[in-house]
Amino acid sequence: MAEKQQSTVTGNVMFYKKPVPLNREQHAGYGVKAVSNPFEFMAKSHFMPITAPEFGSAAASYPVIFAGEERAPLAVMGIRTDENLFVKDGQFNQDFYMPSFARRYPFVLAGDQSNDRFVVCVDEDADCVTKKSPTQKFFEGDDTSGFTKEAFQFLQGFERDRQATNNMVEEFKKLDLFESKEMNFQGQNADGSPAERQKIADYFAISEEKLRNLPTETLKSLNDRGLLAVAHAHLISLSNWQRLVNMTLRLDGEKQAKAAKK
Repeated sequence: MAEKQQSTVTGNVMFYKKPVPLNREQHAGYGVKAVSNPFEFMAKSHFMPITAPEFGSAAASYPVIFAGEERAPLAVMGIRTDENLFVKDGQFNQDFYMPSFARRYPFVLAGDQSNDRFVVCVDEDADCVTKKSPTQKFFEGDDTSGFTKEAFQFLQGFERDRQATNNMVEEFKKLDLFESKEMNFQGQNADGSPAERQKIADYFAISEEKLRNLPTETLKSLNDRGLLAVAHAHLISLSNWQRLVNMTLRLDGEKQAKAAKK
């Protein structure tokens, strides 16, 4: 993780502007510092990848859906592009669950094509990454710091959860549990009349009927492995679409009130 060996990192990751392999020679003296807007990097992301072990915690905060051909699990954090309803002035609303995808920032595991492995990278352009008096250093002497070791462990756990999530989705696919759904939004015009109905999302969800009609042995297997609980958490989470609509309407109302005062 902190070797001289040259790595060729491939792939792009949401949030990361300049991810580079973390190594002692290049990043001696580097670390992180506290910033006034630590979560500004996710302020324009209205959805975020999420792993299966997080479904239970996330279900109380926002909808968790499956998207695209791969049925990728996503936490929906806004109903409009470039608007995360849970981030304001660079601060994340602590009343809600933050996905581990965001908590790992500015670190990330990336594919090293030349050596067929993963390497730990850091976003050098992150606001919190600095060489000027960091509060938490990446390296202490010839070794990684305790802070960096904890970050490595978190990344390893995240990668295990990500792989387990991929396996879960593949199993749900084989069981033909997914159905296509859509979410519509209808706000109000300035005069209080209903605005035009708008589609805000096409997505995939687990079908309650298909899940309920699975053979008893299959349901028991899913339950024994914790996958049935994940499916139920997902279904419960879909009630949070209304929360996002309400938050959006409230935000629009605040903007209109502020504009009227000018």
